[in-house]
Amino acid sequence: MEIGFIGLGAMGKAMAANLIKAGHRVRVWNRSPGPVAALREIGAEAAATVPDVFRGDLVISMLAEDGALRATLPETGVIAAAPKGLLHVNMATISVALAEELTELHRQCGLGYVAAPVFGRPDVAAAGNLNIVAAGPTDLLDRAQPIFDVLGQKTWRVGEEPIRANIVKVAGNFMIGAAIEAMGEATALTRGYGVSAADFLEIVSNTLFAAPVYKGYGALIAEQRYEPAAFKLTLGLKDIRLALAAGDGANVPLPLASLLRDNMLDAIAAGDGDRDFATLATVAQRRAGQISKA
Repeated sequence: MEIGFIGLGAMGKAMAANLIKAGHRVRVWNRSPGPVAALREIGAEAAATVPDVFRGDLVISMLAEDGALRATLPETGVIAAAPKGLLHVNMATISVALAEELTELHRQCGLGYVAAPVFGRPDVAAAGNLNIVAAGPTDLLDRAQPIFDVLGQKTWRVGEEPIRANIVKVAGNFMIGAAIEAMGEATALTRGYGVSAADFLEIVSNTLFAAPVYKGYGALIAEQRYEPAAFKLTLGLKDIRLALAAGDGANVPLPLASLLRDNMLDAIAAGDGDRDFATLATVAQRRAGQISKA
């Protein structure tokens, strides 16, 4: 396929590289040139402008947040000017409000649109083992499926309305934050009685909570390995705010999400915003006077 790819952060760069390795013709664009140069070395074509990307068989966008996506696509008129029938696959985590706006804009402009956000960190993306949550018209999902098969281990289809994929992603990231908070508080508790974080988390992540989130983030917490960040705490806060906004839109109270937001702000105020999402665990430890302990 001839694929356009917009947004080459840690996730996007790994995903675009896998598409190139799979034999697809990939045209890439990014706000900073470094990732573009790296991908050109393995066969990508560099696009001079965003409109240069919006052609071919389909376009994938993987931008970090709503503001970046709005500034790059809807506000520039790129979507309105794109060839009719082009398929846009948005794989970023965005708000439900922007999801609705994009769905309607593509419909008005005669473009196909599906949402396909992913679960997995950059190392998972590089291995092609993402879990992809996809929603949109069935025929469009079928068109995109060969791409999903390259990028992920499984595609979870959740309906014909793109917003459904976005809310699943937002809710899932909310649960990741809740898991990190639970591990932070629990390790602070067990440390208070002489049990190391490493010992405690090894036990629970292999028994009661033998799941990827507990194993992966638990290892980071046990080792206090928060740099370099694979997913910054500031991005985690962005996703919790997306969950709270979605809750407001559907009259769904999310008291735990409010707690997470406040604790993330605490961590950011302490200078941890650019550290990994797992650094949220240090809030409970700092409050317990344990932050300097190994």
